[in-house]
Amino acid sequence: MRLLHGCHVALLAAFMSVSAANAAPQRVVSTFLCTDEYVYRLVPRDRIAALSYLSADRHPVVSTIVNKVKGIPLTRGSAEEVLALHPDLVVMYQGTNPRLRAHLVETHTPFVETKWANSIADIRDVTRQLGAALGEMDRAEAMITDMDAKLARAAKHAPRPAVTTLIYEPNGYANSGGVSDDILSRIGLRDVAARMNQTRSGTVPVESLIANPPQLLILNGEREATPTRADLVLKHPALRALPKSTLVANTSLTPLLCPGPWSADVAEPLMELGRKANGDKMP
Repeated sequence: MRLLHGCHVALLAAFMSVSAANAAPQRVVSTFLCTDEYVYRLVPRDRIAALSYLSADRHPVVSTIVNKVKGIPLTRGSAEEVLALHPDLVVMYQGTNPRLRAHLVETHTPFVETKWANSIADIRDVTRQLGAALGEMDRAEAMITDMDAKLARAAKHAPRPAVTTLIYEPNGYANSGGVSDDILSRIGLRDVAARMNQTRSGTVPVESLIANPPQLLILNGEREATPTRADLVLKHPALRALPKSTLVANTSLTPLLCPGPWSADVAEPLMELGRKANGDKMP
């Protein structure tokens, strides 16, 4: 009887394992850049039916996976286009495509919507949610572990006191709040956008920047080869009036465009800039 019971348990375990493998979606479509970043990292390529066209866009580069997605079908997210791919799971952000969502509901096509992450804690929640939906919890947990390790390494050498910092984007936008601020605070940088008399649209006038210079001014260093009008403010002659006490640095900020575990890739480079602005030497 014990032998039969053991056989039953083994067969049940094997059946559950096969069922779990079969339950993982085999034709996944991502319809938004920030879900592309997750799906590409969580799902094997042969199970990706399509990513959004922005994942491969180079005008400008807005994706951290732009050099890795060649050969994967791309979609602009129309209902007709997505349904023609016969997905068994569509991954999208809440509120980004209501027409597509309505058609998915109407056709009983499985989909998962995820929230926008405004903190590192939110990133952990979203990563685990998508890991579960995609049948890839081990990969999800590995992404979280890697993110936490990168943040911890940067925090270990964070400058003290915190370095006043402004991340200045094309058109004069300040990259502040949400995950950006969470990362900055962990690595010894203090976002000062709020004291810069931002306009209603979130831009920081050059005059405000000159009048309230931070210790560290970070400019996005990953732009198109031919600068656009949006980039002109980053080369404004008035920036030469900044005091020598302000370190002006260009670095890639692409990992911050879409909040996710990959956003931690900026932690160590930005921490090192903070130490340099503070006059610290790396140990």
